[in-house]
Amino acid sequence: MPIKIPDDLPAGDALESENIFVMREGRATTQDIRPMEILILNLMPTKIETEIQILRLLGNSPLQINIFLLQMATHESKNISQEYLDKFYYTFDEIKDRKFDGMIITGAPVENIEYEDVDYWNELCGIMDWSVDNVNSTLFICWGAQAGLYYHYGIPKYPMKKKMSGIFRHTLNIRDEPLIRGFDDIFNMPHSRHTEISAADINRNPRLHIIAESKEAGVGIVTSERAGQVFVTGHSEYDAETLAYEYERDADRGLDPSIPSNYFPNNDPHNDPLVTWRAHATLLFTNWLNYYVYQRTPYDINDVGREKQ
Repeated sequence: MPIKIPDDLPAGDALESENIFVMREGRATTQDIRPMEILILNLMPTKIETEIQILRLLGNSPLQINIFLLQMATHESKNISQEYLDKFYYTFDEIKDRKFDGMIITGAPVENIEYEDVDYWNELCGIMDWSVDNVNSTLFICWGAQAGLYYHYGIPKYPMKKKMSGIFRHTLNIRDEPLIRGFDDIFNMPHSRHTEISAADINRNPRLHIIAESKEAGVGIVTSERAGQVFVTGHSEYDAETLAYEYERDADRGLDPSIPSNYFPNNDPHNDPLVTWRAHATLLFTNWLNYYVYQRTPYDINDVGREKQ
């Protein structure tokens, strides 16, 4: 089954060119089915690219999914027009009275800023608080994962001496977790961040469980018993060229970035990178949709959160 998107969302053409099953809004209204309602809080400056990356992974599920894109009303985006945001994105005030089967909170390039100094932090805290009783399961990505762990559980972040960038091998700590069903013993995931969280801090909280981690990149995937929360510290959704783009951008800015680890063949930026993480990225999103969203959500979406009240 497809993901349902607005008729003229630019990401739709890119997804259809990849044979991703997309249903335009007009056709979806003719089907009598209970679709999953998924809210995506897109904090990345590259809005369209991030939409494509996440929708590509959601589109591999057999479920029909209604997508709602959410923006921060307290932040002015500099890389996308307000006209685009007004056309395709909701504000929190417009959706706060609704229930959702699932929500995704993306990363954001604000890791070197203290949480409380991020201009939309108060609004984000309000959304994360609201999600506990109004969203069946929330998937947090990269900085979104760090922010979620900090807000919900007081887990701090720590600055790194050098940016963590590259493709890193992860091993599984808990093998019977549905989220990683079908995973190999070792899998790859991209990371791109300036801060990290500590496994020791997480292990002190009995409600948090480290599902996967990396010797080089540290904590990889964390789950919580509260509201079906999933925290992914990397960027499994990244395209083949995303890390290359970030490397070239940082080099052009004079930041002297390190070449992303385990990414370019022979560690040569002139070579095209090899994709070694896409299969597990697809499986991660599909498992989240199936076991954390579809299998756990009530048939009547208005019942989401009632068992917690």
